[in-house]
This record gives sequence, C-alpha cells and structure tokens, in this order.
Amino acid sequence: MTVRTILTEPNKILRQISKPVQTVGKEEKKLMDDMLDTMYAANGIGLAAIQIGIPKRIIVMDISKEEHKKEPRFFVNPVIKNRDNLKSTYEEGCLSVPDQFAEIDRPKKCEVEYLDYNGEKRLLKADGLLATCIQHEMDHLEGILFIDYLSKLKKSIIIKKLSKNKSNRIVV
Repeated sequence: MTVRTILTEPNKILRQISKPVQTVGKEEKKLMDDMLDTMYAANGIGLAAIQIGIPKRIIVMDISKEEHKKEPRFFVNPVIKNRDNLKSTYEEGCLSVPDQFAEIDRPKKCEVEYLDYNGEKRLLKADGLLATCIQHEMDHLEGILFIDYLSKLKKSIIIKKLSKNKSNRIVV
C-alpha cells in the first residue's frame, strides 16, 4: 500500500466534480487501501479520492478515537437520501486546507446509500460527527471545500495564507 500526496487549496483539481465508479474491482480496492494509508499518515479522519487527484466518487473514513482500534469505512458512489432539518456545529478542518479550522453548520443526521469495499449496496443512518464527516467528504466529490461555507472575506484570507505557504515551500 502507498501513501499518496494530498492536494491542497488552491488547486483546480480539488474543484472538479468526481465521476461515478462503474464497478468495485481490484483497482478501486487498491485505491481505497492507498487512500486509507494516506489518511492515517496525515492524521485525518476522512479522505475523498479527488484529494489525491483522482476524480472518482470514493471516500474513506475512520472516526474511531482509539489508536489501536481502527474502524475504517469505505463509501463508493455515496448518495445522501435524507438530511435532518436540525443542524449541528463542528469545528472542521481539512487535509486539503492545512492548519485552517472553522465552525460549520450541517444537518445533524443523514442517511447515505453507497457501495462498500466489496461493492455491496448499503444504507447508513449517520448522526453527530459521522454525519458531519460524511457530508464534508461528499462535498469534495462535488468540488466543494468547507471554506466555501465561510464569508468571502474569511475564505479569501485562508486562501491567501495557503497560497503564501505553498510559494514558501521548498521540495528537496
């Protein structure tokens, strides 16, 4: 398995709409394994394929708190079927928007239909952090980042910081 490079904002690829996966085969499973390794290496709790430059509707996630008790989840072609009218607020961050955080309101609960790691159709009723994380990652599939929910001023300040940090990086 391979740890891949995570794209960071600003990057046009992150704004692409991801394409549905036709079948969950060997290539998709390898991709999901690599995504999981990449997410764990970056200390994240969710990762969409587009974040590593692959515009496929695939998400990996693990919101377990314990280091030695991993509970990875795989979502292929996820679709939100229902969203709660009640909102919850979480301070969100993103591996593609490093070191930036903001409180975002999202529906408290949602139901998601998807294919699992083996291509089996599933329905998940999610709430709390799991619901927030799913919605955050599904936004990536539509080319949306959490900073898009912020005011224009806050968003532009964050993008300027990220652009400056990118230009100051030296890769050896």
